[in-house]
Amino acid sequence: MGLLLRALRDGGPRSRGRLAEETGLTRTVAAGLVDELAELGLVSCEDADRRGAGRPGVKVRLVGRSVCGIGAEINVDHLAVVALDLAGSVIAEFRLGIDGRRLSPEGVLAELAGLVTDALAEARTAGATVAGITVGVAGLVDTATQRVTLAPNLGWREIDVAEDVRGRLAAMATTAEPLPPVQVANEATLAATAELDPTDADRADMVVLYGEVGLGGAIVSGGRVAPGRHGWAGEIGHLPVDPRGRLCGCGRTGCWETVVGLRALLEAATDPDDPIRDPALNLEERLATLVERARLADGRTLAALGEIGTWLGTGAAVLVNTLNPGTVVLSGYFAALGEWLRPAVEARLAADVLAPRAGGTRVAISAFGPTAAVRGGALVSLEPVLSDPTALADLPELHGGSR
Repeated sequence: MGLLLRALRDGGPRSRGRLAEETGLTRTVAAGLVDELAELGLVSCEDADRRGAGRPGVKVRLVGRSVCGIGAEINVDHLAVVALDLAGSVIAEFRLGIDGRRLSPEGVLAELAGLVTDALAEARTAGATVAGITVGVAGLVDTATQRVTLAPNLGWREIDVAEDVRGRLAAMATTAEPLPPVQVANEATLAATAELDPTDADRADMVVLYGEVGLGGAIVSGGRVAPGRHGWAGEIGHLPVDPRGRLCGCGRTGCWETVVGLRALLEAATDPDDPIRDPALNLEERLATLVERARLADGRTLAALGEIGTWLGTGAAVLVNTLNPGTVVLSGYFAALGEWLRPAVEARLAADVLAPRAGGTRVAISAFGPTAAVRGGALVSLEPVLSDPTALADLPELHGGSR
């Protein structure tokens, strides 16, 4: 059943016969599973247009709005929450600017719980069953304990984010219904999940560079995000690239993120009193201003983007030499400025990668940019439904008459 759902999500409506052929199931088995999915409210069946003689076929269509997943993101300068339905459409979306260094962890999590509560309310108003909530954090997340072990730029150590958010959501709940499950993950890992594309062979093996205040990263191998032994793989922002460079939030000197993070770009492109550095501005406003300046060929902005792009390519070349990915994806804030960053990245790969033609690695710009992590969180929240659609029967909304 999950196989059929994924096929419909990735390829759109099709006939039962075509679904059977593409998934390797017999027509009889596929038809029976489609009927079960229809009973769960996850697909609908309708007569296809008649073409020629004979009975019209039955087209199976995903009912995307029947279930959704919620993704949340905790970053240094913002919180974000999105609810995506099974087809990937947005049901609810919220973003809030914060100063994560000044707020206590409790203060940040209280704000986040408020945004998640709003998303839950909108999802339920839309009649969607909420499959789960996944919170992405810019830091090390122990997948076994679900604790944030270290978030250097936030100054957090050993914070039980999932448990805290569960408690706050329960306290804010207006009904007695059980809450959806809550889990926590590294935000760059979630961003990589959003970038997965089963129709693109080059993305089966890729490196995702997620630009933020610092730099997050994730490695995809064989179409799956590689978490590492304890879930800590991908902390590429702390690769040492400039031993004589500036102090990093992790306490070390010259980490890669100190020369490519948003902070580094703002310092290179603007003066301290530049309005773009106003803490009241959100990320989108800052990026829009930088894009406008770049398009107007502002010399300082272009020089700063060239410098960031060169450093980005320098570190990326190390990863390409090591992993030989099919694609390096510029995500997070890098995507918004990818038009100016990509040429410098490609130039460094061409110069620094030992294999010919940069090892065959291409540089791609994310379609999601700064929203990749929160979208990835929503997709991860939907994964249990795609793995076992019958699990929906145990969720409380199905017993409350939402369908």
